[in-house]
Amino acid sequence: MNVFFDHNLSPAMARALRELFRDRHHVTWLGERFRRTATDLEWIQQLSAEDRWIVISGDRRITRNRAEYGAFQNSRLVGFFLSRGLLKATVIKQLERILAHWEGIETLAGNVSGGAVFELPMTTTRIRQLKL
Repeated sequence: MNVFFDHNLSPAMARALRELFRDRHHVTWLGERFRRTATDLEWIQQLSAEDRWIVISGDRRITRNRAEYGAFQNSRLVGFFLSRGLLKATVIKQLERILAHWEGIETLAGNVSGGAVFELPMTTTRIRQLKL
């Protein structure tokens, strides 16, 4: 599984998960693949053209901006967006919750079409699909 962290999350999380899952997944973050000022449309289109990617992001604007959401919806990407509460939490808490949801992320990513988006919650174990 290819996993991409957007610029709204700490690159340290991507590096930690890369080490943890190095034999199972390819994990990277925006700054490793694109210039820091790359637009969401640029990386969405590029990653979708390459392969199936799982996107982990705190940028819920992607789900509200018509052009960005349209590009994401028509892509091969599957998005997991941190809930508002989780986005405000410490990096340690964010990583803890991503790890707690990891098996669900793997399962959902394997069972849905590209363009699907989900919310990673702060307290519950239920990953909710976002209906937009």
